[in-house]
Amino acid sequence: MEAVLNEEIKRLSGKGLRESCLARGLPAVAALTEKINRLKKEKNAIVCAHVYQTPDIICGVGDIIGDSYKLADDSRKMAADIIIFCGVRFMGETAKILNPSKQVYIPSRNAGCSLSESVNAEDVRKLKARYPGLPVVTYINTSAEVKAESDCVVTSANAEKILRRLYRKNEKIIFIPDRFMGANLAKVLGKTPGKDIILWQGSCVVHEKFNAAVIGLYRKNYPGLAVLAHAECPSDIINAVDFMGGTGDMLHYIENTNATAYLLVTECGFGELARIRFPQKNFIAMCRLCPYMKSITLESILDVLENPRPELEVSVPPEIAARAKKSIEKMFELAE
Repeated sequence: MEAVLNEEIKRLSGKGLRESCLARGLPAVAALTEKINRLKKEKNAIVCAHVYQTPDIICGVGDIIGDSYKLADDSRKMAADIIIFCGVRFMGETAKILNPSKQVYIPSRNAGCSLSESVNAEDVRKLKARYPGLPVVTYINTSAEVKAESDCVVTSANAEKILRRLYRKNEKIIFIPDRFMGANLAKVLGKTPGKDIILWQGSCVVHEKFNAAVIGLYRKNYPGLAVLAHAECPSDIINAVDFMGGTGDMLHYIENTNATAYLLVTECGFGELARIRFPQKNFIAMCRLCPYMKSITLESILDVLENPRPELEVSVPPEIAARAKKSIEKMFELAE
């Protein structure tokens, strides 16, 4: 057993996992990851890990790692019988919609999302009645029921591209639920909120509370600093940064630039992942923890593998799933 544990410690170290980015020692992490990975093989299960998860989950047990778009896209290609989705509930629902024959589990009952919970299906129906004929474009951070009422889903990575395509045939569009992302996209596209793009007043509990004034202080202290922010941030933040995008876009930007330092304005887990992937680059902390993402731990992943329970399994009614799948498939079509 000691030899197995030592091999697992060696594997984790080889993936860049260091005790400086862990809440406990590497041997304790290795004991859990070794058991989880063994159970995954026995049960033909895989772990989808969002980039906001902790490094021990991403490096230790994640089979697919990425942002919402990548996880949704890759989940369509899974050969496993069971998907353990280490993200928030709407992501697990998307995986279930695209993999109806598979069992999908979220390892925490607390993995909700403030943005997703800001809008429901009835809200969307009322919007459509108020603005008849307008296409409803919905950010992926929404429930299956909301997606079912929508014409097209988007992610932070592909929203601009898809909206540009839709505006070729439509003068106005409804965009839900993130008011900050909608305003940021409107500026990029040269559209006016309330006139050309109808916005919902939802927001993310992580990204809505960043302070733009702090960015100026960091720039003074770190000459040559590159500041990157997620598209869910308020516009005053976006106006002060060098790059706006989804987490996948941000990783690509970091990989292909050589700034003296990088300030990442998003959830803390992304900064931890960036440090592991680019150990030679300098990252400055300006982040906030997502309480929903961080409710998932190695212990909860192990628990759901050992004791899968109905309350942790993701289910979507077939009629809702069929309608939601159309809006998701529309995203894949327009994002090509």
